[in-house]
Amino acid sequence: MNEHTPLDPARMSPAAQRALGPGPGKLMAARGMVPLPPLDQLAVLYQLTFDSDASLAQAARDTAAKLPEKLVAGTLADPNNDPRVLDFFGVMWVDKPSVFDAVALNPSTADTTITTLAGRCGAREVDLLAQNEQRILRTPDIIAAMYMNRKARMSTIDRVVELAVRNHVRVPGLAAWDEVARALSMGSSTDPEDDHRFDAVIASRNDSALTAGDGEEVPVDDGGRTQRLIELHVTVPNQPATRIPLRRMRTIIGGEEGTEGYVPNMPPQWLVAQLDEDENGITLGIVETRETLHAPIKQHIFIGEVRLILAQTPFRDLPIPHKIRAATLGDAFVRAEAIRDANKMVSIAAIKSPGVTDSEAAAYAGNQILSEDVVRYIASRREWTKLYGVKVALCRNPKAPIAETTRMMPFLRERDLNDLMKSKGVPSAVVAQARKLQMQRRGGNK
Repeated sequence: MNEHTPLDPARMSPAAQRALGPGPGKLMAARGMVPLPPLDQLAVLYQLTFDSDASLAQAARDTAAKLPEKLVAGTLADPNNDPRVLDFFGVMWVDKPSVFDAVALNPSTADTTITTLAGRCGAREVDLLAQNEQRILRTPDIIAAMYMNRKARMSTIDRVVELAVRNHVRVPGLAAWDEVARALSMGSSTDPEDDHRFDAVIASRNDSALTAGDGEEVPVDDGGRTQRLIELHVTVPNQPATRIPLRRMRTIIGGEEGTEGYVPNMPPQWLVAQLDEDENGITLGIVETRETLHAPIKQHIFIGEVRLILAQTPFRDLPIPHKIRAATLGDAFVRAEAIRDANKMVSIAAIKSPGVTDSEAAAYAGNQILSEDVVRYIASRREWTKLYGVKVALCRNPKAPIAETTRMMPFLRERDLNDLMKSKGVPSAVVAQARKLQMQRRGGNK
């Protein structure tokens, strides 16, 4: 976002200066009641948002938000606008296509404004911004903002990424840029169904079951939750299908608003959904009649006229570039799936995601089935390795770099060092170092 600072009154028109002068005329100007040319009116309203009178400044903001759309769009297309005014109104009116287009196509609009808009606008608007290749190459942060915008089409993202790679421009705003750029060599998808699958994968969900916790705590197994991307699709006659992500092994499904298992117009506790241990099936308990139904994955079943199907969210079906972006934008459940992907570019993109929490990092640090590249990346992040839970998890993981675990072991508690001494799953060098540290501590207590 462009820095908002007051305009220089001396460079404003005489009419605008009079409207900003002392007296009751200033309040009338804040309410849009002073007749001014459109260019002056927008500049005056912007300037009044800095007034020392809070109520007057708020009145100016309110008026700016309620101006006629045609007036705002037509005025913002004028290149004589100050970039700060264009930023102020462009961000405020980002959801209005005509205003957005006026700001996006105005040569006086600052690159920082375009970056902000690229992260907040819709798919059509991202497509429009992508046409200005000169601006994009000049300010690669725009590409990062587009990439992180969930509404942007993958076809557009592929195009701007390819533009940057072709012109040897690195995008600093994306931690997984190397993986994003390399994925281009695997080709891009032209199948519209892939975009639908992508949208389904990154749909908003409550992922607190995986993110709750503290990176200072030593990770423990939790058999009560699933990390698989499994959904129950519920289709009730005369209403759209409801997709319910199954976050835990047991989920209550019904018409109670605000719950994960909410299905409109159903009893508050209609079904109890219990995932089978292998997570390849589900047991549905109908609360009212106490009936039990069993359904394997991908098989339709019916409860009266209501159709249900247990399905995996289609992450595995996505092309590699889609997977990388889903790993970057998705929630903890998507990351848990992506970090186990056979393609290392996808797993690295998952651990580099800005959404990774400290508790996730601690859990991943101790996961021995993950690739060494993922574990090594965690061990290289000082903001994570300073957490006690991450230290312990890395020391227990035979894939962690020995140099890093050796550096961390002196900070471990006696109980955790004892566990390492007895462990058969860690390198002998780690066991020997743990024994040496314990002997030193005991010797120091005598």
